[in-house]
Amino acid sequence: MFTKLASTLLVASAFITGAVAKPIPTTKDILPRGSPISFDNWGGLSSFNNFDNFYGVDNFDSSVHFSQVVDTSTQVVCHTEAIEIIQQRLLVLQEMAKRIILEQVCEVETQTVVFQQFHASLGLFSNDLTHVSGHSAGFDSSIAGHFGDVCLSDGSLSTNDLGFTGTDVGSHTVVVGGSNWNAATSPASVSSAFGAANDAVSSLH
Repeated sequence: MFTKLASTLLVASAFITGAVAKPIPTTKDILPRGSPISFDNWGGLSSFNNFDNFYGVDNFDSSVHFSQVVDTSTQVVCHTEAIEIIQQRLLVLQEMAKRIILEQVCEVETQTVVFQQFHASLGLFSNDLTHVSGHSAGFDSSIAGHFGDVCLSDGSLSTNDLGFTGTDVGSHTVVVGGSNWNAATSPASVSSAFGAANDAVSSLH
């Protein structure tokens, strides 16, 4: 069932066709602000062992040390699905993230920190979508390819090492073509959409 879901997500997110993406190697290396905070064994909790090894002690949300290399061997263009289809799949990913945090971490302190790391790292994608980050809006095909490895055939969560760290993200970036981005008009329209979304959130709290 999980393999079937993985296949559905891949089909829904990209269709292998269209123009070849141009190689756009981009490296972002910013000096961290203030003193980096180490979470290795934070609070004396063993569940924090080696926490800093994933992104680095000075790279909590992956924003400081990030290298992007666009993979030109894969050709992908977007296609439009009903918005409910997109929302359903994103909700599946959301609930799976909750499941992983709750089932595979028992200390609430570690649950809190690892979720904040996940939330902050995912939030960086917003700057890619609005074209203000300097990075191409894309996804790492090598890491996304492990989607089907998250669960075992019986539906339980896997526990094996998938063989990558957070600093590997971006090294196999696939840029999806076919969007309606227009350098002349999209900055304003995207800013308007971003503002409307934030207003919708603010109106609820």
